[in-house]
Amino acid sequence: MEISRYLEDSSGYRGEAERVFIPSSEAEVGEIAAKAAAGKIPLTVAGAGTGLTGARVPHGGWVISLERFREIEIGRGRARCGAGALLKDLQQAAAQTRQFFGPNPTENSASVGGIVGTNAGGARSFHYGSVRRHVLALHVTRMDGSAARVERGEGVDFVFRPAHQPGTTKNSAGYCLQPGLQWVDLLAGSEGTLGITTSAELQLIPEPGAVLSGIIFFGSDVDAFEAVEAWRDIPELRQLEFMDEHSLGLLRPSYGDIPADARAALFIEQNVKSEDDGEVDAWAERLGEQGAFADESWFGFTAADRERFRVFRHTLAAMVTDTARRNGYPKFSTDFAVPLGRNRDLHEYYKQRCGELFPRQYTIFGHVGDANNHINLFPASGEEARRVEELMGEFARYVVSSGGTVAAEHGIGKSKRDLLKLMYSPDEIEAMREVKRQMDPDWLLGRGTIFEA
Repeated sequence: MEISRYLEDSSGYRGEAERVFIPSSEAEVGEIAAKAAAGKIPLTVAGAGTGLTGARVPHGGWVISLERFREIEIGRGRARCGAGALLKDLQQAAAQTRQFFGPNPTENSASVGGIVGTNAGGARSFHYGSVRRHVLALHVTRMDGSAARVERGEGVDFVFRPAHQPGTTKNSAGYCLQPGLQWVDLLAGSEGTLGITTSAELQLIPEPGAVLSGIIFFGSDVDAFEAVEAWRDIPELRQLEFMDEHSLGLLRPSYGDIPADARAALFIEQNVKSEDDGEVDAWAERLGEQGAFADESWFGFTAADRERFRVFRHTLAAMVTDTARRNGYPKFSTDFAVPLGRNRDLHEYYKQRCGELFPRQYTIFGHVGDANNHINLFPASGEEARRVEELMGEFARYVVSSGGTVAAEHGIGKSKRDLLKLMYSPDEIEAMREVKRQMDPDWLLGRGTIFEA
């Protein structure tokens, strides 16, 4: 079997492993875990490979892939999914019963185990919250080979020391050690370091009567941010995404109908009762009040419209990756978020510092509704890469000093371990390590993820 594809993820990190196991049953997962524990062999859980922080990249030992756990069972208000089921397959299966999974992480080829493991967010987390909130139960195998089902409402059965949570709407940095901690909240977001999730039971939501979606263009990012603040509390607005002028510049060669003088855009979705409930007129009024390009913005009600706009946004992410690849150096991007009141401050800080140092080598886009815009920088030399790395550290310190998080939705993985130390005190990190020792005494699961090996 060719194992190279199990040694990397979308972060660009690459590792090594002695063996790769692809079990077909929970019993086989338990046998593999128990054998690894008996031999003190590190065991890394491999998701679909869409992660951005290296969590699934092994540091030696064995890899276990749950790609054969693809079953999806849809019920009323819930879905039971194997850890290897893909997000896009879950959404398609749910749609057949006029339901959907609220959080919609950007990469629809991610696995259910992966999005649970990172407590992923995405565009619709603005309205529905991150994945953790929608986990009803988890089926988990521990390193001793035992398996258990834990469900929402079950508190952990060991003593732990709480760690503070940032003042942000979402967070996937370290363990969620909050008072009254439940098993599902601890395991969701633990990045495969506490147990092997073989399946998840997830909450589903009834489809609305209709969905209004749109790409709204502005003459400046100042106007766009004023619109964000004005529109945040619109009932049933489920998505509020931002793209800056550099992002639009990347997209223009492929989308000639982007207004020539547009310098920012917002991608919105709103649940409505029907296509005739007056929201189109309401949006026309809102666009006029906020100085948006009313006649040149794009709106639609159909699933095809939503998909067209989603592809527009997804094309941007692909172009960012291609730009970095052409430069021959890694893409540097953030997953930082701040409290909502500091949203515009962070954006202006990004713009100021990048304008001073790399004026034409960055983009800012992402989940502005959650104050979780991603900045991407494209160094073109080794010296620039070194300076960009320093700048990323500066951004992280600014975010933490603002009460924010260094990992809003992608997790810590292996690439952000040093940033975790900026966000939490040594005592808080030790509290997390104590939980790790409770669950995995020999530190075999996900070695090197979240904590140093």
